[in-house]
Amino acid sequence: MNKPLRRIAIFCGLLVLALLIRDNWIQYVQADALQNNVHNRRVAIERYAQPLGDIIVDGKSITGSTKTSGSDFEYKRTYKDGAMWAPVTGYASQAFGSTQIENLENGILTGSDDRLFFRNTLDMLTGKKKQGGNVVTTLNAAAQKAAYQGLLKQGKGAVAAIDPKTGAILALASTPSYDPSTFAGNSTTTDTKAWNKLLKKNSPDDPLLNRALRETYPPGSTFKVVTAAAALQNGLYSSADQKTDSPLPYTLPDTRTELKNEGSIPCKDATMRIALRYSCNTVFGKIGADLGKDKMLSEAEKFGFNAQQFTPVRSNASVFPKSMDKPQTALSSIGQFETAATPLQMAMVASAVANDGTLMKPYMVDKLQAPNLDVISQTEPQKLSEPLSKDNAQILQSMMETVVKEGTGTNAKIDENGVTVGGKTGTAQHGVANSENPYAWFISYAKLADGSSPVAVAVVVEDESANRDDISGGGLAAPIAKSVMKAVIDSKK
Repeated sequence: MNKPLRRIAIFCGLLVLALLIRDNWIQYVQADALQNNVHNRRVAIERYAQPLGDIIVDGKSITGSTKTSGSDFEYKRTYKDGAMWAPVTGYASQAFGSTQIENLENGILTGSDDRLFFRNTLDMLTGKKKQGGNVVTTLNAAAQKAAYQGLLKQGKGAVAAIDPKTGAILALASTPSYDPSTFAGNSTTTDTKAWNKLLKKNSPDDPLLNRALRETYPPGSTFKVVTAAAALQNGLYSSADQKTDSPLPYTLPDTRTELKNEGSIPCKDATMRIALRYSCNTVFGKIGADLGKDKMLSEAEKFGFNAQQFTPVRSNASVFPKSMDKPQTALSSIGQFETAATPLQMAMVASAVANDGTLMKPYMVDKLQAPNLDVISQTEPQKLSEPLSKDNAQILQSMMETVVKEGTGTNAKIDENGVTVGGKTGTAQHGVANSENPYAWFISYAKLADGSSPVAVAVVVEDESANRDDISGGGLAAPIAKSVMKAVIDSKK
């Protein structure tokens, strides 16, 4: 072979080699990225080529699929009571993608999960169409309904309810909400129009926001439960009925600013039981300052603050500040300054107290099922931390139960034989210089006659139309918590 031909042959060989390298790079290295690219319409077409598997609550599906016409998508997602369940399911839209369980468990719901490979191969050999599996949740339908309907009466807010023993999420409600069915298709007239109405720029109340998981609020006086736990765990006080060193008036450390209480309440040297019953800012602010930021931070983080939670849907990290001076530590210890919490986080606080000091990891997917209902995976409860010893948890339980029996939380009482409720109200400042209506909080748990606790709840209400003087955790949030707890208790009968 002469030199020119040899050069041409080498050049052609290099071109073929480059083509092979590029082909393998696309098929193996870039495969996942290309498959998940939002502009890859083939993936969406394949996803909606058959009915999706279902999301299950109490043995019944809260989702479905329906045949479409005039589109290259054969099926689209449908929802039962979509607005009530949206904080759990998220949405699956042909035009706007998917979120939450619909997104995270996409492989199971579409039947493309690797764990379904053997079954899909058999179906292919027998000519059977690919089917999606099911996601079985931990949710309690009655509790979710009670939470959602309670919030609808108040406007904006959120509820999170947990089984303290396991960490299973029983209710997760948020209002205002949205019906995912309204934009599940890809019509530029109906679906796009419905979607645009929900965007925050067009709807300031932001109905697409999952307030139970993704909104952090100042927790106000509900955080005093964490501060009381820190006092007990660090030996500052050893019982609920020991008098505290709490002057009245109380001046914030290193300042001339007095920390005020709401009204004329018996807070001077009050016991922690009395202080929690009347919600004494002075007592718990001084406890926080006396313990110092490091001990307060350590206790808050044991309850889950400063860490995201994955249920598997991500929950924003609640915040307890890491950099504070003494007066800021005092304010943070009564749920103000930069302290902020999701409703899920405050339900975790109540559940840890109810579970004798052990905090379980919150989760909302019980199991994943193959199309033939075989269990692919089962969630096992996991211990997250131990914020309290058993003895100290029971002291704190007695304090929270006093709040409901004869304090600010009487609206959460459940008048049934053997049922005991512990709780804590909160009215959190909101806006510059407390200029806007405060948030109304209530956290609680219910105990049965045998001492077991089937449910812990956190409720937050944003009622911008209410008379400012009428806003309180006990007035607006406690009745919702009561209805959720009662729904769980009744479902176990």
